Amino acid sequence: MVNTTSSVGPPDSLFTLNNPAFGIYLISACLLVLKMMGMSLLTIYNRFKYKAFICPEDAKWLQGQVVVNDTVERMRRAHQNDLENIPIFLAAAFAYIFTQPPAWLAWVLYLGFTILRALHTIVYTLIVLPQPTRALLWVAGFLITGYMAVHAALHIFIYLIM
Repeated sequence: MVNTTSSVGPPDSLFTLNNPAFGIYLISACLLVLKMMGMSLLTIYNRFKYKAFICPEDAKWLQGQVVVNDTVERMRRAHQNDLENIPIFLAAAFAYIFTQPPAWLAWVLYLGFTILRALHTIVYTLIVLPQPTRALLWVAGFLITGYMAVHAALHIFIYLIM
């Protein structure tokens, strides 16, 4: 039997700053957005520094070359990795709010992922460490995202069928 009560939906206070999990989500989301913006700037900085551009018109305008530079490519790959992982985290983390987790668990999961992504970027771009350092940081973030997605999906599914 599907839940057809008139009070379907989240409690009114779920998406307010009175809910610590939502506040922590907003902090993490803002920090992750700023981190991705920083990766754009870091890539641009290195393109200018090494005069390594991907388009002939850019190279001509800025007196550079159309060339692949290892440093620029490393920055670009780190940014691409963010673009592949952070949006799915944000979606899973948002859905996870519906489970009404305790504040301490929201702190661990949301800020844990944020810190892992920052460390992943540092060891990918600034202080390059040998593998499996970067892989372990990625796996930990992947597991956090997966945990929240599965937990939220099951929670919402059970709510809908009850």
